[in-house]
Amino acid sequence: MGNLSVEIIRRKALMFNKKAANPKNKPDQILDAIGLKSGQTIADIGSGGGYFSFRFAEIVGDNGRVYAVDTNQAYLGLIKHNAEEWGLDNVKPVFASGDKLDMPESKLDIVFMRNVTHHIEDRKRYFRNFGKYMKSDGRFVVIEYNKGKPIGFRRLFGHYVPKGVIIEEMDEVGFDLENDFDFLPEQHFCIFSRAEVSRSA
Repeated sequence: MGNLSVEIIRRKALMFNKKAANPKNKPDQILDAIGLKSGQTIADIGSGGGYFSFRFAEIVGDNGRVYAVDTNQAYLGLIKHNAEEWGLDNVKPVFASGDKLDMPESKLDIVFMRNVTHHIEDRKRYFRNFGKYMKSDGRFVVIEYNKGKPIGFRRLFGHYVPKGVIIEEMDEVGFDLENDFDFLPEQHFCIFSRAEVSRSA
């Protein structure tokens, strides 16, 4: 990869991270709502520039693990470089290609998906497949854009999935809505748990 390409990737990653960190997008409130704990394992799906991956890494600590999952090898390379530079041994980049991921099964406490679901063609298959990597009491965290303005970018180009659609699809693959937050200005924010766990609680 040439120097120009590396610089473009670095700038895009910085742009993603700057947007994620913007106080108006409430990253601290998101972290509080998730309730991630020291020693837990989380997969950051569509990790991009790694903003949330590194925030998660600080929380889970040395005994926890963060899987930064993306379809873009360049972003993963940047995350790997930054993790090594910052001495974060608990961050592992994972290239997403097909249904098989380089992660242990039945180990994830949380699957975190932010602004990702509108990129996935067969979401039910995707959610179902990810279930095998989760613990029995694992949770899905899904943050996705709302429809937005009638002539806005998200509506015109399909960069959103209605909350009701996500809830219905998750229900069909065996996950119940556990929590629903409304503090984000542009997105809906839901947490799901396995139906057999939530209904026995």
